Amino acid sequence: MERSEAAARLAVLERAEALKDVFRSGFTGEGRPESTAAHTWRLCLWVVLFEDQCGGLDIARLLKLAVLHDLGEAVSGDIPATEQAGDKSAQERADFASLLEGLSSAQADGLLELWDEYENAASPEARLIKGLDKLETILQHTQGQNPADFDYGFNLDYGQQYMEGHPLLQELRPMLDEKTRARMKG
Repeated sequence: MERSEAAARLAVLERAEALKDVFRSGFTGEGRPESTAAHTWRLCLWVVLFEDQCGGLDIARLLKLAVLHDLGEAVSGDIPATEQAGDKSAQERADFASLLEGLSSAQADGLLELWDEYENAASPEARLIKGLDKLETILQHTQGQNPADFDYGFNLDYGQQYMEGHPLLQELRPMLDEKTRARMKG
């Protein structure tokens, strides 16, 4: 690898560091705002823990999709699902592409293809990660020290369109809905 290529890859890692400081709408069990980086880490852990239930899907591809899915938020931050309006996808894609500046066109294009695959749920792996991403959000909301006016009921419908088509999602979703209902009762 040439030094300039290594430097370009390091520059992407340096820009991606901002994801550690991007906060989501949920909170940890300790009451701290959850970072997008922490959300992404635990989404990857879902893949590792449920690897045997992924039905022969490409685990490396699942992990790549998980790692990249919210990386654009390092630029413009996270917009909670309850506040999304307009074309969030176009902004996140542009932000993601800006993080990749300096990479070879082949590498940048390959990473953008993975991001598009996830965003469009264009493969079995992308559909599973989309579903697990929603479940990870719901799980965090059941664990976190959220504000008194937190809308747990929103989570009962959140991401339902991604729960079809994979037995793992269909098994886990009712369990998380049960945790959500318990949280709603206080």
